[in-house]
Amino acid sequence: MTTRPIAAIILAAGSGTRMKSDMHKVLHPIAGKPMLLHLTDTVAGLSPERTVVVVGARREQVEAAVAPRGVATAHQAEQLGTGHAVAQAQTALDGFDGDVLILYGDVPLVSAETMRRMVDRLHGADAPAAVVLGFRPADPGAYGRVIADADGRIAKMVEYKDASPDERAETLCNSGLMAVRSGDLFDLLARVGNDNAAGEYYLPDIVMLAAQDGRASAVIETGAVEVAGVNSRAELAALEAQWQAARRAQAMADGVTLIAPETVWFAHDTVLGRDVTVEPNVVFGPGVRVADRVMIRAFCHIEGAEIASGAEVGPYARLRPGTELGEQSKVGNFVEIKKSVLGKGAKANHLSYLGDAQVGEGANIGAGTITCNYDGFFKYPTVIGAGAFIGSNSALVAPVSIGDGAIVGAGSVVTKDVEIDALALVRPEQTSRAGWAKRFRAAMRARKAAK
Repeated sequence: MTTRPIAAIILAAGSGTRMKSDMHKVLHPIAGKPMLLHLTDTVAGLSPERTVVVVGARREQVEAAVAPRGVATAHQAEQLGTGHAVAQAQTALDGFDGDVLILYGDVPLVSAETMRRMVDRLHGADAPAAVVLGFRPADPGAYGRVIADADGRIAKMVEYKDASPDERAETLCNSGLMAVRSGDLFDLLARVGNDNAAGEYYLPDIVMLAAQDGRASAVIETGAVEVAGVNSRAELAALEAQWQAARRAQAMADGVTLIAPETVWFAHDTVLGRDVTVEPNVVFGPGVRVADRVMIRAFCHIEGAEIASGAEVGPYARLRPGTELGEQSKVGNFVEIKKSVLGKGAKANHLSYLGDAQVGEGANIGAGTITCNYDGFFKYPTVIGAGAFIGSNSALVAPVSIGDGAIVGAGSVVTKDVEIDALALVRPEQTSRAGWAKRFRAAMRARKAAK
């Protein structure tokens, strides 16, 4: 394996018109993360010396997305082909001496292992001028073809538009991904012309230019899914489905029970422990960590939440960002929790909303209880002590604190703190007027009959 420095050039200048979107194509998400950031994060795992994204249409969107990751950009003002696009990164790589990976922002799922294989092949015994990543799709369609011998030495690369019938019959296709030494890349690109059917400067032409110098290039292969690109909403959905299928398989291999795997949707960073059970129709948004032996029942939506071991969630529960569920806690049907902590063994079993709340160990939140945490301008906290019992249909108007072991009677509207072990009753005294309902109905019937 080589230890030479690595740089990556990621092409993301195209307008992506087939997406029909105001958002740049490469920023559309797979598993809750923009495609481009899938790729930059994978590249980061190789500890590159430099990463450069070539931008063009809607450049400000792409630049804003990669800037927090310390990724440089280069501007391609006119889209004149892939060779022209790569050439725009020359200034950003000035002084770099190492190996350059050329990637595509709309091909987000290429693995670090494959990237490393490309670089390692570049330093094989035969020292190829370039390494091309090839694949064999079920339908080769209009992909460029790679003509190579049994050892992967490339005899010719040709775009589909310029290919002969015999060349179009070849099933080995060019993914567009390449690895080239920095000392070769830009010298070869300077010699690329645009005398072709599209009048563009093609990156693959550097392979044939190197061949003219007596230097062969090589192709290595990977599966079609890994190099699948996205040019439309339909292709985005197809790639999402492929990613999800692989993630579900991995979850089950890691000891998670998925009752109906095809109905569970993961985010790119979902973490599930062992012996977790996930019932049908559960959606994980970004930022979810689930410990061992957790039960997640059907039709839950969970995002930005941490769930401790032995907890139970759902069915029909929504956990929003900032939620922390303690060990053996229980969140039941039609309960929504946001930026709140439930202590060990605490329960909110039915029809409740808890926002900006701290719920102590063993506390019980009755059906229909809400924390009134927002006054239209600011959010306020609610603290519910250990072992407290909140009666059904109560409203806790924040900021308010319920002491340990306190009981809040059903139907209360609590606006003041409740002491430890106290009983809070905040409702009018019940009265009964004998015969009133009967007299009311008679009066209403008479009024209706008179009309």
